[in-house]
Amino acid sequence: MLEIEVIQGDITKLKVDAIVNAANRSLLGGGGVDGAIHRAAGRELLEACRVFGGCETGEARITPGFKLPAKYVIHTPGPIFRDGFHGEPEQLKNCYVNSMKLAEENNCETVAFSAISTGVYGYPKKEATEIAIWAVRNYPVQKVKKVIFCCFGEDMLKIYQDVLKMMAP
Repeated sequence: MLEIEVIQGDITKLKVDAIVNAANRSLLGGGGVDGAIHRAAGRELLEACRVFGGCETGEARITPGFKLPAKYVIHTPGPIFRDGFHGEPEQLKNCYVNSMKLAEENNCETVAFSAISTGVYGYPKKEATEIAIWAVRNYPVQKVKKVIFCCFGEDMLKIYQDVLKMMAP
């Protein structure tokens, strides 16, 4: 059975098999969590991402973690929220599903997710959290034993805790 944990902290400090980066479509770094991961991992991460030539929204790519305590970084560009009627829920779900798929394919037992699309991409936080938890819970895991939702701020932590209780099996 998959263990789910919600914490507040810095995803770049977690010693897990993989951290999931809320990337932009270029995969070449940016602001927020993406920029923090690129800074912490070092220049090699940028070079590894450059090889992909970008990544479509909802898809995912994997690189080594380089200077991070995590073995891998899974990069997934989340949707920019418009109104929820332009495929955003499906795209966001795909971010989590495709990230879990890469984690499984790379024998990861522990995976930490940031709150994809809830920053400058403007996805409503509660709705994004519901999609994240649903997608991870319903993924047919074989190798992944634990998923950590790593929240940067106290507001996201509270939302994740509340949604997790509300969606308890």
